Amino acid sequence: MRTPATSPTTPTTRRPPPGAALATAAVLALTVLQLAVAAFVPGLEQFEGKAFGARLAAYPLMMLFVPGVWWFADRRRRSVPGDRRSVPWAAFGWVMLPFLVDVTGNTLDLYDRVWWWDDANHLVNWFFLSLGLGLLMARSAVRPAWALWLAVTGTGAALAIGWELGEWYAFIRHGTELATAYGDTLGDEALGTLGAAAAGLFVVRGARP
Repeated sequence: MRTPATSPTTPTTRRPPPGAALATAAVLALTVLQLAVAAFVPGLEQFEGKAFGARLAAYPLMMLFVPGVWWFADRRRRSVPGDRRSVPWAAFGWVMLPFLVDVTGNTLDLYDRVWWWDDANHLVNWFFLSLGLGLLMARSAVRPAWALWLAVTGTGAALAIGWELGEWYAFIRHGTELATAYGDTLGDEALGTLGAAAAGLFVVRGARP
């Protein structure tokens, strides 16, 4: 019995893992829940002076930005016959995960109790973030491999710079850490870029035929 040949015009896509959508929703829900506790429950010292009211509005918007852009682009692709793609839930989950890690670190007061936690966050969270963005870039067939790595690393580095600018505006410029801010900012940007570069290598290896 012969298997019908697949038409060359039919796109082939791999379905995401069955639990990817549920895991992504859980990451978003756990982040919002902790933000709500930080913003509305009084007397929790680990959240004081860290603008969690603003984070409650900003973090969900940032977490949903990439899925929103993908959804808008997917709606435009639907007008092209045969150009339908599976929802990249795993990529969305990796993009959202750094926000959950950051908020959980504050909930457990790890930023004040563990001296290396902040540095580890910038390295690992930028790996997670850049991995998710890199998986989306790989779906768009960015080639050759060095261009894909450079795109992932450069995007992660740019986001690290933008994050530090946001921290300076929100916390540092009128705070008590201005004297040490320069060295800390350079270190955070370097760690973020290193995490993005590592994610780029991971994506490039996974994107090979």
